[in-house]
Amino acid sequence: MNIGKPRKLGKTIEDIEEGDSLSLTESIEDKELLLYLGLTNDANPLYIQHDYAQKTEYGKPIVPSIMLMGIITSAISKHLPGPGSHVVNFSVNFVEPVFHYETLTFKFEVIKVDKMKDVVTISIEVVNEEEDRVLDAVVMVQPPQVTITDLEEKEGEINE
Repeated sequence: MNIGKPRKLGKTIEDIEEGDSLSLTESIEDKELLLYLGLTNDANPLYIQHDYAQKTEYGKPIVPSIMLMGIITSAISKHLPGPGSHVVNFSVNFVEPVFHYETLTFKFEVIKVDKMKDVVTISIEVVNEEEDRVLDAVVMVQPPQVTITDLEEKEGEINE
């Protein structure tokens, strides 16, 4: 029985090649910040209090680091490799602070495909509107283990 939307899965290890890439642009707006802060109950004044942040080296509120990591994992889950994939290792370097209302470009590139371990390594570079690098990351991802055909065959066996 298939309830809801038709299934869509990402690329399997066989469908991914070194050099595959993705670029996406995200704006950090109040809505996203408030959702994150509300879900995590994170009340760090550096993230939300302008009067506090003005007294720091940053001069204004910054975006929580984990929120930026969330944008990366979301892109991996949605696009490269896509639905059904699983992050198994995440290494990140926060080069510069990201401020509220900035627009960021996330550049993803597959730098290694390890078919023996069924893992792809993706390099991510994030730049702001001024093309200043604000974040670098390397993420190891296990692509989807099954294909749509595998799922449909399994459903056929269950429905028989």
